[in-house]
Amino acid sequence: MAASSPEGVPETQNGKRRQFGNRFLNDPARVFHHNAWDNVEWSEEQAAAAERKVQENSSQRVCPEKQVDYEVNAHKYWNDFYKIHENGFFKDRHWLFTEFPELAPSHNALLDLPLESQQHEGCRSHEDGPGLTTELHGCPCMSHGCDTQVASVEETVTQKLSHLAVGADEFPGSSATYRILEVGCGVGNTVFPILQTNNNPNLFVYCCDFSATAIQLVKTNSEYDPSRCFAFVHDLCDEDQSYPMPKDSLDVIVLIFVLSAIVPDKMQKAINRLSRLLKPGGVMLLRDYGRYDMAQLRFKKGQCLSGNFYVRGDGTRVYFFTQDELDSLFTAAGLEKVQNLVDRRLQVNRGKQLTMYRVWIQCKYSKPLLPSANGEVSTPHTT
Repeated sequence: MAASSPEGVPETQNGKRRQFGNRFLNDPARVFHHNAWDNVEWSEEQAAAAERKVQENSSQRVCPEKQVDYEVNAHKYWNDFYKIHENGFFKDRHWLFTEFPELAPSHNALLDLPLESQQHEGCRSHEDGPGLTTELHGCPCMSHGCDTQVASVEETVTQKLSHLAVGADEFPGSSATYRILEVGCGVGNTVFPILQTNNNPNLFVYCCDFSATAIQLVKTNSEYDPSRCFAFVHDLCDEDQSYPMPKDSLDVIVLIFVLSAIVPDKMQKAINRLSRLLKPGGVMLLRDYGRYDMAQLRFKKGQCLSGNFYVRGDGTRVYFFTQDELDSLFTAAGLEKVQNLVDRRLQVNRGKQLTMYRVWIQCKYSKPLLPSANGEVSTPHTT
């Protein structure tokens, strides 16, 4: 799905991409020395001004007739978007491997085990993958909106999961032992970096989008390999549409700036359906717009559909979340919190001497492990 402006990308250090939350603006005079600053504290005046701006641009709502049009013809607006921009609007999201090491399972030792030991693993260690230990242990952003827990992995549960049978005999990617689904894949800016980064034959990637035009662009990309990837058109909000994989079959589900594009009233059922697809121990990864992001403050009167939900000039829509709202969506779907943090970033245009305050939210939520013999379910330990 489309973002209203380019997404924040962590800069590199010693040839390695930083996790966000590592560059702080301690001297305001140095604001134009770098392209971005992390975890920027907002003053009370700035927060109050943002709230007033939202109240102002929300005071005049889109008329009911147009709201119906934006919902009924949502696919048309997204198709038009991709017909115009094709694959030139977004950059490939290589930064995701730093923030979400689960997307690079070739770094996960479990995939180097014999197939019978790998089968349907659903409780890999959250310490696997570059950069993850720093994020989950002694997290440096705890004072900046981070709320992190670490899931324990017990040998008895691992043994149970290794024998877990997927409910359908044959489906795309049925022979794989590590499966990733990206919802709202657009033209493949997440999917193709995943395939480029991982050459393990036991990985299979699914990707879907509301836009048939976007999926066609994915399938005609020279890097699309049907033996490793399955792209399909899917309406996240259509309860009558089925997914091409059975429940309890996915290790990772990715939602990058996509949940915000659907009507708030339909978000919970969409997350519930996705949750059922995860294996026990599987994770749902999200990065999306936060409340009072620059994009929200830039909307004019007459573009507001409902509270914190807006329509862009091209007819596509966007919602701006709080951490609590996302936590409620995921926990109501039976998922357990691993990470829920806010990224308040100051982006800088050094050429034009402009500052732009961005607010994004990043989440990881896991599906509970299988019940033990006494009926209890393993839960993450709080750190």
